[in-house]
Amino acid sequence: MRTTTAGPDVVVVGGGIVGMTAALTLQRRGARVAVLTAHDPADTVSTVAAAVWYPSHTDQDPRVLRWARETHTELGRQAADGVPGVIDRPTRMLLRRPYDGPPWWAEACGGVVAEPLPPPYTAVLRFTAPTVEMTPYLAWLRQRLEAGGGRVLRHPVRRLADAFDLAPTVVNATGLAARRLAADPAVHPARGHVVLVANPGLTVSVRDEDDPAGITYVHPRRHDVVLGGTYEPGVGHTRPDPDTAAAIRARCVALVPELAGAPVLGERIGLRPARHGGPRVEVDPDPGGPRGSRLVHAYGHGGAGVTLSWGCAPEVADLALDR
Repeated sequence: MRTTTAGPDVVVVGGGIVGMTAALTLQRRGARVAVLTAHDPADTVSTVAAAVWYPSHTDQDPRVLRWARETHTELGRQAADGVPGVIDRPTRMLLRRPYDGPPWWAEACGGVVAEPLPPPYTAVLRFTAPTVEMTPYLAWLRQRLEAGGGRVLRHPVRRLADAFDLAPTVVNATGLAARRLAADPAVHPARGHVVLVANPGLTVSVRDEDDPAGITYVHPRRHDVVLGGTYEPGVGHTRPDPDTAAAIRARCVALVPELAGAPVLGERIGLRPARHGGPRVEVDPDPGGPRGSRLVHAYGHGGAGVTLSWGCAPEVADLALDR
């Protein structure tokens, strides 16, 4: 497959949330776009995510704050427009440590209200956060891309340079695979384990990240509830662990007693594409392609891919289109 006058201007390698939002943003700016993905977007690690807006395990950074704010705004707009899978939900974050003011990300979600709580907690933070059911949402993104003339191709890439056979500009949104494809040792897996149960009528997301037994969160969706979870940096397997699943469920029932009788529907285990130093979004000075080629990296978002996606995508597009 070689670039022709009718071929794409930009190839995005990676069909997860970061790749698909970048591709759609590029298309909206007039570029002809193709997405190369080793797996159908519906089968990427993005579908395992609880997909709740929150900059989890993300360091304070002005650029990240901007991405989070712009994504919150865009997802809120999509929720109001009835985009499949997107809902604005009231969220409660329970704190066990002394409350010393709003967290660094508070302004990105329109503000946070703090209220005192009795022990073992110190305070509860109340805010609104979009939640995304990834299977219908990724399907919607793909439909929008294809309706605009874009293509999603099941085509594993062994080298990023091979993508220049299709287009002069390549966006590397390969997530965890960027460790190999971009020769970046900072990229590493962070194993995540969640349990899905039937929704007994919950509408509010609750999280207790200070739980000494492990990160705990309860995120309701239309027909189920995502119970979490784990964050295991450097762990690269997805084998089931019944003891971990039982511990997750026990913590979540203690946090939200209404879950006590909820039937278990299944489990999901995925590897977050984390990166020491935070996301890499930049032009590669040595793209490895023919003269005039351009390689833009967009990976390392960890467990905050959904949270940062729509804010990061315009920056990726600017770099890809040299604007």
